[in-house]
Amino acid sequence: MKRPLVLVSNDDGIEAAGVHRLVEWLSPMADIVCVCPDAPRSGQSMAITVNSPLRAVRVADHAGAMMFKVNGTPVDCVKLSMHRILDRRPDMVVSGINHGSNAAINVVYSGTMGAAMEGCAFGVPSIGFSLTDHSPDADFSPCRPWVERISRGVLEHGLPEGVCLNVNVPDVDSEPEEMRVVRACRGNWSDEYKEYTDPHGHKFYWLTGRFENGEPEASDTDEWCLAHGIVSVVPTLLDRTGPVAGLEWLRGIR
Repeated sequence: MKRPLVLVSNDDGIEAAGVHRLVEWLSPMADIVCVCPDAPRSGQSMAITVNSPLRAVRVADHAGAMMFKVNGTPVDCVKLSMHRILDRRPDMVVSGINHGSNAAINVVYSGTMGAAMEGCAFGVPSIGFSLTDHSPDADFSPCRPWVERISRGVLEHGLPEGVCLNVNVPDVDSEPEEMRVVRACRGNWSDEYKEYTDPHGHKFYWLTGRFENGEPEASDTDEWCLAHGIVSVVPTLLDRTGPVAGLEWLRGIR
């Protein structure tokens, strides 16, 4: 009997520590093929490459997994894997482990979740994992039990059609002891761009900003969980169709 096949990707690139830990922890439960961007591609969401050719280059195996780097986005990596790299359909797509939170509105911009959502678009149960620590030497070990438990659960039970999981692990001193299935917090980013002047007197702008929680007292959100040392799991829909209530006036347009 064949072992399950898991496709692993990320947006931090093939050299990122997070994806190496993911491959190591998933290898005991499945055959792993890891296909990642050749360099960091954070903030790519579900972007694809359309104006230049893609190249997939196999690099040294890691923890028994075949490893490939692609000169494209996280979604490119999943698409190319499904169509050209893999020799069979994967049983699961896992993306991460991201350096930094993908909670709340960050899910919209996330390349990590873009890869997971692309797996979901192919009808494959998919998960994105993130650790709320941006430091290059982040310790991913608190993620391990949750990566293993959630991944085993998805392999066993699957996920509803059109739903993937956005899992965020808080940056705490010890392993988080609790996990909750919650909703994404409402909020947005402010002061997003800082203005500078180059030596020639021309202005330029650097992305920065801070997240403003729109409902800090709501205890059923991912941001609340992370602030209280709890792992958050947000079921995330691929179908972004919104409610039609309040849009009746549109039907009258001719």
